[in-house]
Amino acid sequence: MAAKSEVLPHEIRAAMQGAFPAHICSCSLDGSPNATLISQVYYVDERHIALSNQFFSKTARNVRENPVVAILLTEPESFDEWYLEARFERSESQGPVFETMDAQIEAIASLTGMSDILKLKAADIFEVLSVSRYGGAASDPGGPRP
Repeated sequence: MAAKSEVLPHEIRAAMQGAFPAHICSCSLDGSPNATLISQVYYVDERHIALSNQFFSKTARNVRENPVVAILLTEPESFDEWYLEARFERSESQGPVFETMDAQIEAIASLTGMSDILKLKAADIFEVLSVSRYGGAASDPGGPRP
């Protein structure tokens, strides 16, 4: 397991704006992997993020059995990718983090005509254990990938 992270770098906040979907990988207790896309990664504080739990049946089950996940974010201007290792702490279905994320999901849903489909079940709060730059235009002389 990775050591505790330093604070989340400010560059990572741009990658949490939802311009590109984020990826999450989890494993069940028996080691069966699961990978899926995340609609929203929300900056809570310098050591915590919240993930939008909308359709996460398998991922939600996995993080309750085995709470460490891997998350890949892409910064939309530089195409830098950020790899986060995080540990599930709790789910919130009310309060300021949930309310803010719910409003953002509702705005996206209304713009895309998916108001009946995109509903936030919970804001899943994770402690960030490690953060590393994973690639992208800044580290790839060939520039952004198509």
